[in-house]
Amino acid sequence: MPLTPGEGDRLLLHLEASLAQRRRDRGLLLNVPEARALIADAVCEWARDGLSLTEARDRAGRLLAASDVLPGVPAALGEIRVEARFDDGTRLVVVKDPFGAAASDIVDDEAWAPPAMAMVDIGNEASTAIGLTSHIHLAEVNPRLRLDRAAAFGMRLAIPTGETVWINAGQTVRLPVTGIAGNRIVVGNSGAIDGSLDDPAVRARALATLRDCGYLDVVDGQPAGDIDTADGAIAALMGLRRSAKEAGE
Repeated sequence: MPLTPGEGDRLLLHLEASLAQRRRDRGLLLNVPEARALIADAVCEWARDGLSLTEARDRAGRLLAASDVLPGVPAALGEIRVEARFDDGTRLVVVKDPFGAAASDIVDDEAWAPPAMAMVDIGNEASTAIGLTSHIHLAEVNPRLRLDRAAAFGMRLAIPTGETVWINAGQTVRLPVTGIAGNRIVVGNSGAIDGSLDDPAVRARALATLRDCGYLDVVDGQPAGDIDTADGAIAALMGLRRSAKEAGE
C-alpha cells in the first residue's frame, strides 16, 4: 500500500523509538537520536489517544530524566519538535528542556516573531477551544474555524515558533500572518495542496477541495459552509484521498 510522506515518516519514527525503548529496557543510556525518537513517538501516540497539545507536551517533559541519557545529551538536545495529529488537526509540539530545566543550559532565544504581512480574522464555530501554531498552513487549518481561506493561502501565523494561540468556542480573533518561506511547496498537512503554493492550478484545486469537503470559509465577504458539514470535513477529505490512491493503483 502506497504511503504518503507523512505516513512514511511516522512509521520510521516509531521504528526508531521502538529500538530506543529496547535499548533502554536493557539498561543502556540513550544517545541523542534515541532520546529524541522516544519522546517524539510518545507525543504522537498521546495525541492519537486524545490528549491535548498541552497535556502531551507536559507528559513528554517528564518521560526521560538526565540519568536516562548519555552525558552531554541534555546540553545537545535543549528541545524536541514533532508534528502530531490531534483531534483538532496536525500541530507542532515543542518540548523544551525535555530532561528537566536544570539539565540544560540552552538559552531560549526563540521569542522572535516574523513581521506581519497582513491580518486575518479567524472565528471558532466549534464547541471547544482550538489552538493554532506558527507552522501550519493557514488555508488548511481546522475545518471548524471560519476564515477567508483564499486570503490565508500560502500564509502562516506571524508568532514565535512553539507558541500556541487559543481561540475559544464562539470567539473571533484578528491575527497577524506572514508568507510561508523556503521553496513554498507543501506536501502533507490536510493533503489538499501537495504542490507549489504559487501554482494557480494547485491553489484553485485546493480551495475548491476544502470547500467541497465542508471546511468553513469566507468567500467574497460572505460565510460559506456550516458547522454540521464542517464536523465531517476531515473524514470527507480522507475519503477523497483514499479514492485518489485507489484510482492511481
